[in-house]
Amino acid sequence: MTSAEGDDEMPQLSAGALDALKEFYSEKDSRQKQFEDLRSQAEDSFEQQKLSMDAFTEDWNVSQFWYNDETATLLAKQLLDGTTNDTAVAIVSAPSVFIQLKNLMSSLEAQVRPEVVLLEYDERFSVFKEFVFYDFANPTRLPEQLKGHFDRIICDPPFLSEDSALTVRWLSKSWNAPGTSSGVPSTADNSPALIVCTGERMEPLIHKLYGKAGIRTTTFEPQHSKGLSNEFRCYANFPCKDWKFR
Repeated sequence: MTSAEGDDEMPQLSAGALDALKEFYSEKDSRQKQFEDLRSQAEDSFEQQKLSMDAFTEDWNVSQFWYNDETATLLAKQLLDGTTNDTAVAIVSAPSVFIQLKNLMSSLEAQVRPEVVLLEYDERFSVFKEFVFYDFANPTRLPEQLKGHFDRIICDPPFLSEDSALTVRWLSKSWNAPGTSSGVPSTADNSPALIVCTGERMEPLIHKLYGKAGIRTTTFEPQHSKGLSNEFRCYANFPCKDWKFR
């Protein structure tokens, strides 16, 4: 067989397949540029920039399912409600809430700036100064200064992990149920404000793991940007204008 004959037998992509391939690489390059833009600005405060999750594509293999903007913003507002410059907020495995919290803090007229820490496995988020690497398989392998430090915590356990409850308890200033019947617990109440978003089938376990801290099932149902087949629930230890206890 001649070289020319061999070339003729090489498989050729159809025009439609070539167009789809070009579109795929174009979108990939666009996302990479967005991410690099964030990285190049990492030394800035991001205070004047509107952030989005567009640069951070989901990887379902590592249980990444981003909330839609409405859900992420609602949860971020609850974390910020009534905070002061002395409030410490931890966001565990919920980077879409972190992004909207950053946006809210940037747009607030008041100069209140609580301390915010993002505990996350995906090191792409290290472009943010608030990032702390977190692996739920090692629930308390974290900087020692974070232990017992936080007034408000939200957690979206990856892979419906039980170990993340150890992380939340380790981070919390206390493990007491709120003494107030409504609204986000205040620092003076000496109890953390806790939010856990995870599957409905985890409800009995969530109540068992977080019961002492007052967590109950709420009426709010978080929504994801690309949908999710599993029934999802929001569990918290306080009712508010956005949800009641079931």
